[in-house]
Amino acid sequence: MSKQSFQDLVNSDTPLLVDFSAEWCGPCKMMAPILSELNQLMEGKVRIIKIDVDLNPEASQAFRITGVPTLILFHAGKQLWRQSGVVPAHQLKQIIQQQIPQLV
Repeated sequence: MSKQSFQDLVNSDTPLLVDFSAEWCGPCKMMAPILSELNQLMEGKVRIIKIDVDLNPEASQAFRITGVPTLILFHAGKQLWRQSGVVPAHQLKQIIQQQIPQLV
């Protein structure tokens, strides 16, 4: 993904949840079905992308990723929320709705 298109996603009116992960990370593998469930729960109202920190070291540095998985929620160019570790789908949905009430 090019820098420009990533920046376009961050600046979009569609909320963006970025999963910074790595192939070798066990907890990261646990996030895949959780994010799939979240996508269903949110009915496509949130764009979810995965960024491999080993393949994208410049993105990892730019967002100061020190542990994986790290989830960051962006909306309209702003970072609204960030957390490292596995987060259940229902909890992610609540967090997104708290951060962006108009999605409810």
